[in-house]
Amino acid sequence: MGGSASDNVIDSHRGAQPAPVRIEPIWTGPAVLGECPLWDDRLRRLYWIDSCQRRIWRSDAGGGDLRSWQVPDTIGSIGLCRDHRLIAGLSGGFAFVELGDSEPDIQWIGNPEPDSPDTRLNDGKVDRQGRFWCGSMNRGFSIPNASLYRLDPDLRWHRMDGGFTVSNGIAFSPDGTALYFSDSRVDRSYRYDLAPETGEISNRVPFVDTGAYLGRIDGATVDEDGNYWGALFEGGAVACFSPDGELMRCIRLPVACPTMCAFGGVDLDILFVTSATFAMSEAQIAAEPQAGALFAVEGLGVRGVEEPRFASP
Repeated sequence: MGGSASDNVIDSHRGAQPAPVRIEPIWTGPAVLGECPLWDDRLRRLYWIDSCQRRIWRSDAGGGDLRSWQVPDTIGSIGLCRDHRLIAGLSGGFAFVELGDSEPDIQWIGNPEPDSPDTRLNDGKVDRQGRFWCGSMNRGFSIPNASLYRLDPDLRWHRMDGGFTVSNGIAFSPDGTALYFSDSRVDRSYRYDLAPETGEISNRVPFVDTGAYLGRIDGATVDEDGNYWGALFEGGAVACFSPDGELMRCIRLPVACPTMCAFGGVDLDILFVTSATFAMSEAQIAAEPQAGALFAVEGLGVRGVEEPRFASP
């Protein structure tokens, strides 16, 4: 389902005409739980993960030069480091991942929830000051015993908030003064004030009423104008919201379960979107031949911001 997809765009921003958007699968997978597309501007390569299959993938912007690495644990998220490593949130805790020619080298940092066997680390992202924010999730998607953590460059972590079920939707405003967060299983999305120098958060307020839309916010990113782009899991779309939470655009996708989006490519003008199959029946998967694929969405007319790097010691 490639080619022109301008009819798949709803643009509610002051009556603007839909843009000529093109949606192409650049990797067909299928992933069980594709997540965390991440553009490395140094290597000009795109990373993403399959959480359930415990694998990190990498390709160029068009899906070529494909490589993958198996990791020993369920993986929730990855971020770039200022050196050549990745920072990751794994089931067993925070870790550095050094990708080699064969097996990756896992350098464990620590587990913030060692006494909670029913939780694991999930969505994570590096902020503008080089700190890694990562939230945990309840493995059964049912109990609000998950938390949001901040891992500092000195490798100490801090519990910043809690009472969540599944942490998702982490993103930062371009100026680093706002943190966005979604508790995706209960359709709640928040905005925090973030103090860039200290990493403290305050003034949690509702951001997007995800109950008003089909699907719920999973992974997310921001563009250079500060607008928030969220994958609507089981909603078959990526939605763009203003910093005030107003729906501006909705890009329909050929799959029901997109999971996360991120801008990349040399000009940061391609929106890469992962998807999943774990929540689908065999009949649903048969009806969606591109389920679990990685998509490149071009022609949006917006650019992202360069991905920050963890200030690793």
